[in-house]
Amino acid sequence: MAHVYKRNPPVSMLVVRVESEYHKKATGITAFTCNAGDEIKQVIEEAINTGQSRSIRVQSTGKNSAGEIVAEFWITWSFKAKG
Repeated sequence: MAHVYKRNPPVSMLVVRVESEYHKKATGITAFTCNAGDEIKQVIEEAINTGQSRSIRVQSTGKNSAGEIVAEFWITWSFKAKG
């Protein structure tokens, strides 16, 4: 969301698919991270520059406080410049 917040031109953002795998029961705090920020930013720039919608599939991994993987999500995002 940081890459589309207050953009000029504005960019619409939509989740078009979510896939997941669960590895163990989450007990306690689970932190999810996604390391595809640069790739997402590039897709947003392509959407702005071409005027066409662009999609990207990224992974988010959830780990418990011991650093064990609890769950993995693959989220497909679609971006399009408005106007």
